[in-house]
Amino acid sequence: MNARITFRNVPLHKLANFSFKDVPAACKSFIENADASECLIIQTSSRIEVFTVGGMQTGEIPDARRNFETDGTPAKIQGKKLNVSKILSTWSSLADMDQFDLDHWDQTLEIYKDVDVYEHLLRLACGLESLVVGKGEIVEELEKAISIAKEAKTSGKILDKLFDSTRRVATNIRDSTGIGKDVVTMGDRAVKLAEESIDNVGSKKILLIGTGETAGLVAKTLNKSNYPFDVTSMTVERATGFSKTLGGKPIDFKDVMIGFDKFDVIFVATTADTFLITFKKIEKIMKNKKKGTLIMDLSEPRTVDEQIATIKGIKLVNPAQINEMIAENTKKRLNAVSSIEEKIDEEIPIIEATLKRISGESLVNAS
Repeated sequence: MNARITFRNVPLHKLANFSFKDVPAACKSFIENADASECLIIQTSSRIEVFTVGGMQTGEIPDARRNFETDGTPAKIQGKKLNVSKILSTWSSLADMDQFDLDHWDQTLEIYKDVDVYEHLLRLACGLESLVVGKGEIVEELEKAISIAKEAKTSGKILDKLFDSTRRVATNIRDSTGIGKDVVTMGDRAVKLAEESIDNVGSKKILLIGTGETAGLVAKTLNKSNYPFDVTSMTVERATGFSKTLGGKPIDFKDVMIGFDKFDVIFVATTADTFLITFKKIEKIMKNKKKGTLIMDLSEPRTVDEQIATIKGIKLVNPAQINEMIAENTKKRLNAVSSIEEKIDEEIPIIEATLKRISGESLVNAS
């Protein structure tokens, strides 16, 4: 069984609410409290996923998340059923969810079982479920999750075999299709342009405005380069939640506007439908600044008034060049997706048969 919260159904700044402070302890808790015999957790800046063996009940009961009839009502599943309530209660007891999260918990959490899990895990390992298709860091994150589960002694024959097979198959698929070759993200290119424009970027005062997916890509690249940065959003709560999983020092947006002249490099990556940074707001503040300021508007639609480029010392980068390069890079990787999906479809029956055999052997040995 796989229960997950990802960037696809929860904003990045909210993911921290669902994360586990102690992953090994969380693995053990699912075994103790959710009828699981094995547990492995993948926790990254863009997803929290719990994989378990067990956690089933017999009987004909609706599956709360995965299957629906044509009229929208839950389908009846004959045989084994996911014990959703225990997964929900165990997870919520281990995370710092607010009341809104708790009220919408059963609508937010995605739960899948058996073949759907095998398919998802293969897609995940191949990079099809990442923020950036093909990004190779998921391979390292999977290896870390496996290592933690093994050290905590919460994985067993089934999860070990599932993840070992997935890693082997995904590695072959990634190598044969080139899905992870020369992957360049918006964050990579934006930070690279900053490095080309300003000497010793790491020593400068860097600000990231925004907490969405593009901001997340910029934050990842800044972290990878060991560049400290401040992060802000329209609410300090969003900035704080974002910083817990993606780094940065959260600051209030009002303080940013008052102290705009303190920053040397500013990445603006929001989804606001109005200008956040206007000529009128920062003209007086920037008037006495002696050093230059580089501002990159990565927002869609644009949220930085182009008139600010007339202020002495400000360099405003047009993101059109970045978007063009990223689009071409993405196109190459997307061309490989259909080929990868075909290869995954071929591998699923093999993994399914292997796990059924191991599960059967375990039952025989137990009896």
